[in-house]
Amino acid sequence: MSGIKLHSQKALVTDDDMVSAPREALIVAHGQPGDFNPPEVELARLAVQVQERMTGWRIQSATMACPGTLDTAAKDMSPGALVYPLFMTEGWFVQQALPERLAAYQLQFLPPFGTDPELPTLAALAIRREIALRGWTPELTHIVVAAHGSRRSPQAAGAVQQFTTALSSILPCPAIQAGFLDQDPSIARVATNLGRQALCLPFFARDGDHISKDIPDALTEARFKGVLLPVLGQQPLVPDLIARTLETAYTAKIPA
Repeated sequence: MSGIKLHSQKALVTDDDMVSAPREALIVAHGQPGDFNPPEVELARLAVQVQERMTGWRIQSATMACPGTLDTAAKDMSPGALVYPLFMTEGWFVQQALPERLAAYQLQFLPPFGTDPELPTLAALAIRREIALRGWTPELTHIVVAAHGSRRSPQAAGAVQQFTTALSSILPCPAIQAGFLDQDPSIARVATNLGRQALCLPFFARDGDHISKDIPDALTEARFKGVLLPVLGQQPLVPDLIARTLETAYTAKIPA
């Protein structure tokens, strides 16, 4: 991660506050409007997994979609506690909606999960594992990175392209291409004519309707014969990545 963002002057805390405050972090995800409980439970499970990898920390979690949950969690955090946005891009939710929701609290915001510079390495490990389990070789395996995208903001596609470029520098696959649900090129277009030795990696933080319906529908349209992998945010090494990011961020904000 590349540092701590203070979205509001209200979030400023003194050096003494930062030194004396316990090590706390709040993991925030979007959640599922209209179906609150499953995402809340999944996020709480992730928070426990992160907690298990850290000493002297208290890790909380909340989704923005579940009424009252985010405010309740924020009220229980100490001044200077870290907010970890489990989002994929620096979009409207991360830049505006989340800071506005938490403006009354003295919290400090980290960049979102999807922009973590370690994420391509994590994805490469997951892809290599899947390739090895199937007896394939990377040099003959095509990769489709399935993302949401946005027709209104270039930031969504920019984050995916940056991730894809970094992944291409790590893996010797013949093609690693991004396809989108909400902009061109579409997932169906990118996933067409790839053969059976192909993997589709969803560039998403958590499961939801896009993963259970929209992406499979696009792959069906493309007659994709490969394998749909779990979303990036649910890969086994994600708790370790978040734990390292929190430790690094906490160390960086303590005055010398």
